[in-house]
Amino acid sequence: MAAMLRAPLGVNTVRAVAPKVAQKRSVRSFAVVNGDRIGVMGHWLPGTEPPSYLDGTMPADYGFDPLRLGANPETLPYLQEAELMNGRWAMHATAGILFTDAVGLPKFWEAGEAALGDWDLKTLVAIQVVVMGFLEAARIRGFMATGESGVVGNFPFDPTGQDSPAMKVKEVKNGRLAMMSFLGMVSQYAVTGTSPLEGLKAHMANPTGVNIFTSSVGGEFTAFVCALSLMPVYFLFQKEVSDGEDEEFRPIPW
Repeated sequence: MAAMLRAPLGVNTVRAVAPKVAQKRSVRSFAVVNGDRIGVMGHWLPGTEPPSYLDGTMPADYGFDPLRLGANPETLPYLQEAELMNGRWAMHATAGILFTDAVGLPKFWEAGEAALGDWDLKTLVAIQVVVMGFLEAARIRGFMATGESGVVGNFPFDPTGQDSPAMKVKEVKNGRLAMMSFLGMVSQYAVTGTSPLEGLKAHMANPTGVNIFTSSVGGEFTAFVCALSLMPVYFLFQKEVSDGEDEEFRPIPW
C-alpha cells in the first residue's frame, strides 16, 4: 500500500496479465519408413476428429468415413480388401483404356464385342461365372486365413518382393485415383460419346468452350460441385452441435 501511495499520478503500477491460451493448430506429419516419407498422416478435413475405429493403422487412412461403413470391426477388414481389389481392377482398366486409345485399337466400349463377339452369350456367361467363382472363392478363403490378398495358393501374392509399408500406401492412393479416373472415362463416353484422348484433344484445342461445364450435364455438375463444397461446412457444424462423443457423431444423419 505504501508503495502505491508513493507512486506518481498517471503511472500504472499494476498490470493485468492476460493468461496465454494455447492455440490449436493443425499438424501434418509423415510416416517414415527406412528414411522415406510414405504419406501424410492427418485428417481428411482439418478441424474434425476421425472415428475411433480409424486409428491410422491401415495404409492411407485419413479418417474419411462419413457414412460410418467401417464402424463394425468385423466387416472393416473386408471393406479394406474390397477397396484394394477394386483399386487394382481400376488401375488395370485405366491403363488398358488409355493404351488401346493411344495405339488405335478398338475403344473400350467396343473392345468386348470385338474380342468376344463371335461367342455365344450364354456360353460366355457360364464360363465367366465358373472361372471367376473359383478364383474369388480361393481368394476369400486365403484372405480369411492370412489377412492378405493373393491368387489361388499364394498369400500374399508378391512375386517380385515389392511388399513394404511404403508400397502399400502408394497402392491404395493410386487405386483410389484410378477408380476416380475410370468413373470419369465412363462418364465422358456416356455424355459426349468420345474416348479419353479424344476428349483431351478437344479440350486442349478450346479449354473454355469444351469442358464438363459446357456439356449437356453442365448444370447438374455445377450443382454437384456446389453441394460438395458445402459438405465440409456441414461436417464442422455437426461436430460443433454434437456432445463430442465420437461414436454418436454422424455427419450423415441416415
